[in-house]
Amino acid sequence: MDKRLKLLAVALLVVLAGCTGGSAGGGGDAASGESVTLSADATGGAEVEQADGGSDDVLQVQQRAVIKNGYVRLTVDEFNTSRAAVESTAESYGGFVSDSNERVNRRSGGTYRSGELVVRVPSDNFSAFIEETKTLGEVERVETNSEDVTDQLVDIEARLSNLRAQRDRLRTLYEQANTTDDVLAVERRLTEVQTEIERLEARQASLENRVALSTVRISLSEEPPGPAQWYDTPVLQAFSESVNGAFVALRAVVVAFAYALPYIVVFGGLLALFGGGVVVAGRAAYRRLT
Repeated sequence: MDKRLKLLAVALLVVLAGCTGGSAGGGGDAASGESVTLSADATGGAEVEQADGGSDDVLQVQQRAVIKNGYVRLTVDEFNTSRAAVESTAESYGGFVSDSNERVNRRSGGTYRSGELVVRVPSDNFSAFIEETKTLGEVERVETNSEDVTDQLVDIEARLSNLRAQRDRLRTLYEQANTTDDVLAVERRLTEVQTEIERLEARQASLENRVALSTVRISLSEEPPGPAQWYDTPVLQAFSESVNGAFVALRAVVVAFAYALPYIVVFGGLLALFGGGVVVAGRAAYRRLT
């Protein structure tokens, strides 16, 4: 009987802990007196700690965790050369090109290349990388933005601490359960808690990665060719194009005549018959009058 009472008491504690963890909004999920520490990678070198102090817990933040993003659009002389320069610059700052694309565009009878590269660079080198990238071509557009996710990381760490404590209690409860219903109930709740832990850990890892490595999208484009002037055409090319034009015109006349011939035959025959009938009728009328 005592064992059943202990099992009921532990189950009640688990339910209360779950309610507390689900209703917390900021970093208040952590139990009183527990220490919450984010790794240096999560804050770009920051130390975020929750000091002991009961209800007067204070978050000590030396440096904020900030996600930085940038966009640079350049007009360049030669696309492949500039792309190689961007890749080399990224490597020199400890970064890398994660994605890229290239297009061949056609305009005014000519072609030019354009494309985009996505560069991941350490956040400490974000500004320096942007400035050096701007020297690789004619700057058309530059954008930078940032997102402070310190509170999100503190909240996630606190919730993870709470959920991991729940998981430990549920595992103890699972070992003490002695009926099928108790085993299934604890197992179901344990699965829910583990799923939530994995979801939060994935979210935490994603934020830490985006804080540690900034994202810069770089758009490169060669100068589009301008409209060609007729007097810039070489003499032999102009003569060849004129001859081709003459043949095209002659062919167009022949094709047009071929299209019109059936109509000429049909409607010409009808007009000839109608005209012949008018002439015969006119002669007959003239003879009657004379």
